[in-house]
Amino acid sequence: LFWIHLNMDYPFNLKGILYFPQINTEYDSIEGTIKLYNNQVFIADNIKEVIPEFLMLLKGVIDCPDLPLNVSRSALQNDGFVKKISDYITKKVADKLTGMCKTDRESYEKYWDDISPFIKFGFIRDQKFADKIKDYILFKNMEHKYVTLSDLVPAPANDDDVTTLYYITDEVQQSQYINMFKEQEIDAIYLTHQIDTTFITHLEQRNPEVKFLRIDSELTDNFKETIDENEEKELTEKLSEKFKKATGVENLSVKVEKLKNADMPSMITVSEQTRRMSEMMEMYGMSNSSTGLGAEGETLVLNMNNDLVQYVLNNDESENTTTICQQLYDLARLANHPLKPEEMTAFVARSNKILSILTK
Repeated sequence: LFWIHLNMDYPFNLKGILYFPQINTEYDSIEGTIKLYNNQVFIADNIKEVIPEFLMLLKGVIDCPDLPLNVSRSALQNDGFVKKISDYITKKVADKLTGMCKTDRESYEKYWDDISPFIKFGFIRDQKFADKIKDYILFKNMEHKYVTLSDLVPAPANDDDVTTLYYITDEVQQSQYINMFKEQEIDAIYLTHQIDTTFITHLEQRNPEVKFLRIDSELTDNFKETIDENEEKELTEKLSEKFKKATGVENLSVKVEKLKNADMPSMITVSEQTRRMSEMMEMYGMSNSSTGLGAEGETLVLNMNNDLVQYVLNNDESENTTTICQQLYDLARLANHPLKPEEMTAFVARSNKILSILTK
């Protein structure tokens, strides 16, 4: 994509070139190769004591005559001189990126999707790099325009002000929620890389005035009409019982709302905190028992403004009522995450059955 020249004479000699490769994450290894030399004598590849860990994603070569030819890793770790080399390389990379963003924003945006995992990894792992690059991290909004965090977050009037930023992780899977946001003219940003869960957690820690929520995490007042508290409680109890019985999911969490979009009968919201914890566990290879709807943090939202939900509410446990409950349950799940093979088989069979009923 582009490269950075390194050239320093004082307080140490160092020359080099680092390349930012275009990474195809589906097929290529995300780890690059940076070869280290001493006066053109090869020392080793990817010595993390000399080259900051997050720069291991790059390719390139560095020649430093002041580095010892043969020295243990433990000695390098405790060498203040080596630390200065590492800091210098970090600074040069940060200066190149920030300079490009300032003077050639068009190219920076063109490269962003390829270099963003590298920059976000550096932001997480290296404090000095994070301080330099924080104002030059880009986010793509629903209009596919690139903006910075300062563009998204207004200056807080007081210390308690918090700006909520909604984000999308899968444009296809979350299309139902995206359409809801577009209808209400609410923007969201795309965060589709595996590293983004960890990245936004670090961003929130460094910027307490910002909170990130995935677009399927909750329903704000923009999407719903007011509903009487007592009426909501009564309807929730009645529909919870019907849906639990029809689906066989005893721990199913149900919430009744009056959505402005009457065409949407059911949907799922997932607690942001619970989902992030689940994703972190999966990332580190830990077992996660929260699989499938009915797990902690997941809620089936039923829209009282929809005719199908009204039919379920006002009819006894007939065969049609049970079928509709099961179908609304699976449709909500499909709009949130893929069904398991046996669940998809049941969904298709039930869909065919409904079509048969309609043709009689």
